[in-house]
Amino acid sequence: MALLTVSDLKVHYPVRGGFFRRVVGEVKAVDGLSFELRRGETYGLVGESGCGKTTTGRAMIGLTEATSGSISLEDHALTRRYRREHPQYRKDIQMIFQDPYSSLNPRKRVLDIVAEPLRNFERLSPQEEKMKVQQFMERVGLHPEAILKYPHEFSGGQRQRIGIARALMLNPRIIIADEPVSALDVSVQAQVLNFMKDIQQEFQLTYLLISHDLGMIRHMCDRIGIMYRGRLVEEGTADDLFQSAQHSYAKRLIAAIPNLNPHERQEQKKLRQHMERQFEQSREHDFDQEGRAHPLKRLSDTHYAAIL
Repeated sequence: MALLTVSDLKVHYPVRGGFFRRVVGEVKAVDGLSFELRRGETYGLVGESGCGKTTTGRAMIGLTEATSGSISLEDHALTRRYRREHPQYRKDIQMIFQDPYSSLNPRKRVLDIVAEPLRNFERLSPQEEKMKVQQFMERVGLHPEAILKYPHEFSGGQRQRIGIARALMLNPRIIIADEPVSALDVSVQAQVLNFMKDIQQEFQLTYLLISHDLGMIRHMCDRIGIMYRGRLVEEGTADDLFQSAQHSYAKRLIAAIPNLNPHERQEQKKLRQHMERQFEQSREHDFDQEGRAHPLKRLSDTHYAAIL
C-alpha cells in the first residue's frame, strides 16, 4: 500500500497583461502528474530546470496551492482545509530546502531555528525545548553547544545539517528534499547524502528526492520518475531507466550525464548528439499536439513509459 499518493496533480499560474492586468493565459507548471511513495523508500523526481519538480514538492507540503488533482497520505486527502483541521498530518511531511544559506533566518540563533516546528505543534518548557534541540544537533553530527550560534558561523554542509535537524524535530514520516546538496561543495555533497541514508534507517523515513543530477539520483533512489513539462515521461528502478530507457527524453537526459573517462568522452559526445537528434525527431510521436507527454504505459512490474 502506498504511503502517499499524488493523483493527476495540476498547478497552473495565471499570466496577466495589459493595463488592467487581465488574465491572458496560464503557465502549466505541473500538468497532470501522478505517482506514489511507498514506506521506507527513496523516490527520485528528476528533470531539467522548469519541469515542475520543485512546484510538485511545494504542493505536497502545502506551500503551493494545487489547481486540481489530489494528494493523499494513506486514505486522507491533504486538502488545505484538512491540513488546517488536522494539524498532526502537517507534521508527517517536512521539507529540506535547496539553499542552506537562504533557508535559515540569519537573525535567529540555531536554537530558535530548529525549535520553531516544536513551538508550532508542542508545548515544552524552555529547558525541555533546549534539551531536545541539543539531542537532534548531536544526531546530525553537530556540537550541542552550537545551538547558541548564528547561521553565518557554520559552513554550507553544517547549515544543511541544521536544516535536516529542523525537518526531523517533529518525527515526520516523509521528507521532501529539494536539491539538498546542489549548493554545497563537491567534497561535502557525499557526506551529506551518506548522512541522509543513515538517518533514513534510524528514523524510518520515506524520501522524495528532487534533483536534476541523475548521477546522484541513481546512487540514492529505489525508484525514479523523469519529468518533462509537468508530467512524468518515464518511471522505474535505476536499472530500468539506466539500462533500458524507452522515452526519447529519458534517453536524452541519461546521455547527458558527464563521463569522467577522457578516452570515452568523444564517444559520449557523439551519443549525446545522436540522442538530441532522436529527441527532436520523436517529438510528434512521443508528445501530443499540445506538447504534453502521453499517459504512462506499463512495460513491466516496475517500469512505465509515456510511449504509444
